[in-house]
Amino acid sequence: MNKCDIQRASVENIKRMYPPGTRIELISMSDPYAPVPSGTKGTVSFVDDIGTIHSVWDNGRTLGIIVGEDEFRKLSQSEIEAGQQTLDENGEQSNSSDEPDETSGMNMIT
Repeated sequence: MNKCDIQRASVENIKRMYPPGTRIELISMSDPYAPVPSGTKGTVSFVDDIGTIHSVWDNGRTLGIIVGEDEFRKLSQSEIEAGQQTLDENGEQSNSSDEPDETSGMNMIT
């Protein structure tokens, strides 16, 4: 396997782990100019061909996550449901989700 094949396999693995709709939480971001605040949750929209995870953050931002530079984690199904319940209690509309319940991820903090 050459270097290009290894990189391609790595990107495909990231795409499998973080399909569109996956809920994540940012732990820290290395962007010195306009980082998304730590603790912000978001929804993966897509993973590009170099492995950047593009998300729509709950605060409206759309800055991508760079695997190996930024720290984040995948939300569990119970965390997603708790967030939905909080929205329901506040009288806001909630959407049912089909996000995976796995919590494993690259650069994940446990």
